[in-house]
Amino acid sequence: MSFGRMPIANGFLEKKNFKNEFFFKMEVGFSKDVSLFQLNDHPKPKKMFNKNYPFFTGSSKGMINHFKEYSNWIKKNYLKKSSNLIEVGSNDGTFLSFFKNNEINTLGIEPSSNVARISKKKGIKTINSFFTYKNVKKLKKYQNNTDVISAANVICHVPDLCDLIKGVDFLLKKDGLFIFEEPYLGAMYEKTSYDQIYDEHIFMFSVNSIKKVFKLFNFDLVNVLPQKTHGGSMRYVIGRTGIHKINKNISKFLKYEKKKKIDSIEGCLKFKRKCEASKNRLKKKINTILKKGLKIAGYAATSKSTTILNYCGINNKHINFICDTTPDKINKFSPGMHIPIVTVDYFKKNVPDYTFLFAWNHKKEIFKKEKKILKKTKWFAHVNI
Repeated sequence: MSFGRMPIANGFLEKKNFKNEFFFKMEVGFSKDVSLFQLNDHPKPKKMFNKNYPFFTGSSKGMINHFKEYSNWIKKNYLKKSSNLIEVGSNDGTFLSFFKNNEINTLGIEPSSNVARISKKKGIKTINSFFTYKNVKKLKKYQNNTDVISAANVICHVPDLCDLIKGVDFLLKKDGLFIFEEPYLGAMYEKTSYDQIYDEHIFMFSVNSIKKVFKLFNFDLVNVLPQKTHGGSMRYVIGRTGIHKINKNISKFLKYEKKKKIDSIEGCLKFKRKCEASKNRLKKKINTILKKGLKIAGYAATSKSTTILNYCGINNKHINFICDTTPDKINKFSPGMHIPIVTVDYFKKNVPDYTFLFAWNHKKEIFKKEKKILKKTKWFAHVNI
């Protein structure tokens, strides 16, 4: 399945850089052997995660609250005083900040220098590097001495899962656990939320694919817990084979995935047809609005919006501007389609007839924040909101 020519999803840029903008052909495939939905090709990690990375976990109250719950759950179930905890892709340190007063030894590993710098300023021990086996081998202090390795919306970014798991194996204690959350393939299929697919999301995991992949390296899938984040995610708990009791949740989700054909080529092909139908409906809706002489703006310049705009061919002739709260994006342009990014204050002073909510998965938080203008514009998205 091809989504066509695609830029770096978080590559918001200035006008002077339009000519040198990077594009790649974004196609997805399905591996029968391990039931894995994945990009066939992707940009090099350093093109995506660098000193200009514009996503900051702490910018969303919803994500802060989620990470507070996530950290409390890990502390309650798997950690004690003096435990060692490593977070892969620690971003600005939001998650690890909840462990600062618990006498737990934490370490963040973050490849993007700008967000890693913020984490360090919070007093959180952070290494600015990619989580590779080569880099992990330098952490002798943590070798087979780490109680929990955690991550959130990060493992799907890692191009070499074999190398990642070797690093996890090197660090974990015999009874240690690898706990991570990722956007769930089942939720993406159900909602037709194809905007989950972009350069950073190399893989979209199902329960079955995680079980199969980790089994190859002598790890068990111990538990799964569905989450509301990112429009539908799954929390996975991984441990060495035969060490931990397997939760009944796993068999429940495996049965669900088999019934819905999530773990098969058939499910993938059905999703392709749904994406094409969704694309056509969206283009028709936007053209109908514009024919009436009405104006459209976007709310939230997300990485997800890059896939929607470029896949559907929506440009600055269709959408006047996109507002956002991230300072690093303001006065720049959207990747590929070059729609101006403006402040939320500008949006409030120039309320359009229709607003495309790109951050549909943060609808509750956004609608609460924008209640004064909520009824002044008609909100829509490419999924049901």
